[in-house]
Amino acid sequence: MQLFYNADLNPQTTTATFPKEESKHIVKVLRKKEGEILDFTDGNGNFYKAEIIQPSASKCQVKILEVTAQQGLPYRLHLAVAPTKLNDRYETFLEKATEIGITEITPIICDHSERKVIKPERYARILQSAMKQSLKAYLPELNAAITFKEFIIQQATNKDQRFIAHCEEGEQRFSLKQKLKPGADILLLIGPEGDFSPEEIDFARSNGFQPVTLGESRLRTETAAIVAAHSVAFLNEA
Repeated sequence: MQLFYNADLNPQTTTATFPKEESKHIVKVLRKKEGEILDFTDGNGNFYKAEIIQPSASKCQVKILEVTAQQGLPYRLHLAVAPTKLNDRYETFLEKATEIGITEITPIICDHSERKVIKPERYARILQSAMKQSLKAYLPELNAAITFKEFIIQQATNKDQRFIAHCEEGEQRFSLKQKLKPGADILLLIGPEGDFSPEEIDFARSNGFQPVTLGESRLRTETAAIVAAHSVAFLNEA
């Protein structure tokens, strides 16, 4: 099944028009014609089956035939991950985490961050593509980049399970898999290539974040984020 995306929908919608980029792909690239059936999602948990009624490359219009809801994840996972020096590595994290299952993503700017500017529009497109490719009906929420300290203060009263994964020697850390609870809401911090600074680790701990390790190997930022997403998904498998 090929899945398309249209954010301007809800289960009460009877007809819909795709934006120009998606319309061009449907009509010009895939050569879909009037009367053909499309599958798409609104990114809010619903799948739609629709019939093309106007195959325009700029405004492809469809008539909704059927709406079904996809069951959501049995947990909420919010990963706050520092942007990587090489942007394509962060994009790999975004893609793979979406395929595995994630709820929310926040880029955090840390003391050791070499990249402090991100491209939210490009990141949003990657999330949409990964959602469609993996046949999911939920689009992860992408937040604006924020400094580490501002983010910790913002989350000070958050009741989720809150963790900070770091590699600082001499610090007492627990294995993430030992601390995770099935069905829990989870917030996990993952730092940049140079890891979190000692001051950042202390600040997070003083604000209720538990220090954890993701294993014995030292992992790249994007690898650590993908491992974390998979660990939470695996724990919650039926």
